[in-house]
Amino acid sequence: MKIALIGATGFAGSAILKEALGRGIKVTAIARHPEKIKAHKNLTIVKTDVMDADKLAQAFKGKDVVISAYNAGWTNPDLYNEYLKGSKSIHEAVKKSGVKRYIVIGGAGSLFIEPNVQIVDTPAFPDAWKPGALAARDYLNILKKEDVMDWTFVSPAIEMNEGNPGDRKGVYRTGLENPVFDAKGKSYISVYDLAVAIVDEVENPKHIRQRFTVAY
Repeated sequence: MKIALIGATGFAGSAILKEALGRGIKVTAIARHPEKIKAHKNLTIVKTDVMDADKLAQAFKGKDVVISAYNAGWTNPDLYNEYLKGSKSIHEAVKKSGVKRYIVIGGAGSLFIEPNVQIVDTPAFPDAWKPGALAARDYLNILKKEDVMDWTFVSPAIEMNEGNPGDRKGVYRTGLENPVFDAKGKSYISVYDLAVAIVDEVENPKHIRQRFTVAY
């Protein structure tokens, strides 16, 4: 199994990288800051700009799966536009490369908290997170029209903590369009178990051309 991973030094991306390498998967890590990535026998590191679709396509060629953990930066004043621009560039590159399988890590904001109401549209949703959540929702709507690639959009639980590798339980529950809650009404996951769910989806696809969400 060979995958290309965008955003390999980020919050979710670094956990996905660790999980994939731990399972013996060969990873091409694409990052803005490759110096932050520790060398590994199954790892190839590529530094490139996500806006360069042609160069990205070259890095993707021959891979079984492309995973995008792309984030334009939560403090980016133009987060909405840059996230959409970057996501569209990655999308174009995947199609140019000929890779069929494409997994995108988005946010929880586009999950439906009640019929016809998405979390991002509720009054309690933090303003600081709104540009990123709206951009991810709009890109999900673009993906839903994609009929060539076998795409999957992954929404984490409403709450996700970094914790430490010891927080990896290796268990989780999944849903589709609505958040998954535990018996106490909480929707949460560690980033390490989000990574488990994503790499499980790589190895055993269950959500082709579908969004799914993960929580305990």
